[in-house]
Amino acid sequence: MLDLIVIIVCLIALISTNISMARKFGLPNKYELHLHYLLFYHLFFSLFFTWYILNFGGDSQGYWKLGMEQVLIKGEETWMKYFGESTTFILWLNYFPSRILGLNYITGNILYGFLGFCGIRYLFVLTAQYFPTNHKVLNIPLFPTIFYMANFNFWSAGVGKDALCFWGIAWFMFAVQKYNTRWWQGAIALFFVYMARPHMGQALIGGAAIAIILGSEIRREYKFTLGIVAMVATVYLSSSTLEFLKIEDFSLESMEELTDKTAGLLSSGNVGSGVDISSYSLPMRIFTYLYRPIFIDAHNIMAFLSSFENALYLWLSFFIVRNWTPEALRDMPVFLKVGFVTLIPVTLAFANSLGNLGAIMRMKNMMMVYFVLFIFFLIVYNKKLRYLKYLEKQRYYQRRKEIIAQKEAARKE
Repeated sequence: MLDLIVIIVCLIALISTNISMARKFGLPNKYELHLHYLLFYHLFFSLFFTWYILNFGGDSQGYWKLGMEQVLIKGEETWMKYFGESTTFILWLNYFPSRILGLNYITGNILYGFLGFCGIRYLFVLTAQYFPTNHKVLNIPLFPTIFYMANFNFWSAGVGKDALCFWGIAWFMFAVQKYNTRWWQGAIALFFVYMARPHMGQALIGGAAIAIILGSEIRREYKFTLGIVAMVATVYLSSSTLEFLKIEDFSLESMEELTDKTAGLLSSGNVGSGVDISSYSLPMRIFTYLYRPIFIDAHNIMAFLSSFENALYLWLSFFIVRNWTPEALRDMPVFLKVGFVTLIPVTLAFANSLGNLGAIMRMKNMMMVYFVLFIFFLIVYNKKLRYLKYLEKQRYYQRRKEIIAQKEAARKE
């Protein structure tokens, strides 16, 4: 009974906030409806995620039932004994709803799914507000279609680090777009991301600092201060990140050793969808991370659905060169600059360390949406420029026609 009450209360709250956010940011009625559609669509994926984990296994159940073998609690089990980074942080978050309230695993997936939806809603609102126009592929508009992608919704719909990080990163992007007033939201979001995955928190703060400092949105006198703050934060967080990664420093040698170790573990035969990235060149590793699994790689239903999304990613990538202009990069929303700058080191790191397609689908879910939105913005920005040039040309010929007509009329008189 308590499970049902919690779910209904959260559902009503999300529907209500959908309406208030749509009105606050001036979204048309059709986009407000899409927010409601996405909420129930995401709820379906929470149910599907539950079925999938119960039938095929995964860490998610262990996170909710506090049964992770790698986390050993000595003495009496208490809530604060779980507090820490990575896995322990997820167990710490789940302790109250799971241990104290006794909520079921399916309820846990729905609650995490609601968090994932909040992340989707942040990005939905930002896209609707800051993208100048839309674009169609096979006569299907990219917005809001891209927010209905299956893999995108699946990994943000259940208990675990994936949904938490996806929500935290999206909230951070929402905050950084108006960093002068939402900075406190960004700090809270960064806390959750860093505690769940320290290396992602490190990448996020570095990407945000670089994007804002190099951008034109902030006044010069503030850039120096921001640079100092970012440097101090990076140095402060680097020690715990190194400890989490179990390496001594960020040297090429240490990172290569970590890469070989991780790639070896994840490409072993018992994983099922492993690929031997150790024999791949760097471009092939990046291709594998960004665009695989493709249809011939599909080893289960999620890999098959992900193949459609990867085909879209690959198709859109061909538009980068044609639409890459300094003006588009200059006028790109801050959140998208931060997302793309953060994506680059994350892609290089994961492309060199993940040798399992299942792990790739999970890990790239946190950042891949920013790659899609980046290309989407390049396309629609230049589409708008071409349209404005067309209108200017039309006005030029119209003025010329009027001048000729005036001269002709004057000559006849």
